[in-house]
Amino acid sequence: MPRLVIVSNRVALPRQTSTGGLGSAMHAATQTEGGLWFGWSGKLAERSGASLHRQRHGEVDYVTIDLSRADHDQYYAGFANRALWPLLHYRAGLVEYRRANMEGYLRVNELFADTLTPLLEPDDIIWIHDYHLIPLGAMLRGRGVANRIGFFLHTPLPAAGLLIALPRHQELLGSLASCDLIGLHTDRDQRALEDYFLHEAQATLLPDGRLQDRAGARFRIQAFPISIDTRKVARQAERAGRSPKIQQLRDSLGDRAMVIGVDRLDYSKGLPERFKAYGQLLDRNTELRGQVSFLQIAPHSRDTVPEYRQLRHQLERSAGHINGRYAEPDWTPISYVNRSFPHQLLTGYYRVARVGLVTPLRDGMNLVAKEYIACQDAHDPGVLVLSRFAGAARELDSALLVNPSDTEEVTEALETALTMSLKERRERWQPMYEHLCRYDVSFWRNSFLDTLRQQSPATDQEAADPAAATGRPAAVGSAAAPGPHSSHSRLAKRPVLPESPR
Repeated sequence: MPRLVIVSNRVALPRQTSTGGLGSAMHAATQTEGGLWFGWSGKLAERSGASLHRQRHGEVDYVTIDLSRADHDQYYAGFANRALWPLLHYRAGLVEYRRANMEGYLRVNELFADTLTPLLEPDDIIWIHDYHLIPLGAMLRGRGVANRIGFFLHTPLPAAGLLIALPRHQELLGSLASCDLIGLHTDRDQRALEDYFLHEAQATLLPDGRLQDRAGARFRIQAFPISIDTRKVARQAERAGRSPKIQQLRDSLGDRAMVIGVDRLDYSKGLPERFKAYGQLLDRNTELRGQVSFLQIAPHSRDTVPEYRQLRHQLERSAGHINGRYAEPDWTPISYVNRSFPHQLLTGYYRVARVGLVTPLRDGMNLVAKEYIACQDAHDPGVLVLSRFAGAARELDSALLVNPSDTEEVTEALETALTMSLKERRERWQPMYEHLCRYDVSFWRNSFLDTLRQQSPATDQEAADPAAATGRPAAVGSAAAPGPHSSHSRLAKRPVLPESPR
């Protein structure tokens, strides 16, 4: 069976706790099929890529490299998180583009390509993940790699009219055409990327549903909603529900209902609006005072970015205002916690909570929403209040769907959730749980990889000369192409990309 090669900014190393969707999904994939997982070690060194860090666990090789401070600041903190992240989350006003940061971003992607290419085998299937590594597929092609390459974007994708605000957008986004399959979370994201290629990059739509760019590269764009290991999460929650810590939480709540939010501290999560809506709930419904508690878990992230520091201070003030106005000696309305918790414990928190409050302004998917559903007690399930702008809303349509910017609507949804009958709670929860059991993380992973394996850049007529038909060399290590150690395999220091229209 061909080896699976996963490439991501960070690598979830064995024996490290991984609560993220990508880490859990990729661990399952590599354990099933064996393979290689390559990325940044998360450590800084004097020089980027000076040495490879290798470890093997089971059938999986984990290979990482360090980055220099300058490369980290330009590639990761600079371009990825201060230009791409806000743009992809519809926050064009927060985009900070600096040419030096984009050069650093391209330079680190070049380093990834240079380091990964000699590690590849002829039949490897390569799966690149997320916005940190958008040009990597094209850079691998430029180094003689013709293996099947898939790319998955874990963020939302705005319409072409917003994407073109990014300087050198065609150089960056056009490079995705070098991948055989581009996966996104929702059909809306899929349409946005197809529209970009058709109208901004002058690609053409082929009869089989693939697109072809002006250089002749053929690729497919398709939606694959990421999910969770539903039954495993449900079992964790059931076990956690019997643990002393969760019992202690239940005792502290007494007869009060708990609302829970769990998010990384980020301006895309709609946390200020969420706090405002909760404050409005206590203001308009005096009967709920003392009867409901809100637990918001929001670990700090990207503290070096000014917008994140400002957000943290804003939330601290808001939580303090709510507690100062409504708290009683035996009741704290909101508990705002800035640290992470073990996943096992989180599942117990979800199970206790009467309401899961998941209201991002934009989110690619949001697996917290799915985990909240998976963690519920079938006999007494809670209610999910979910943003319409989370990818999960396309599947979890029995939740109470809200516009997070309309704080009155969120307040009303909270009130409805807290007073909902047991019968209606069960009727809403059951179809969502069944859906998640059917379309779990294994379904997501297998659907993407099966589709990628089916992609072939050559038709019967093209098969005699695949390089001429596609502009791609034969597979690495084949007789028709130089091997990864050959000096000729470095075909270009930068990918060959379509020219911008004049």
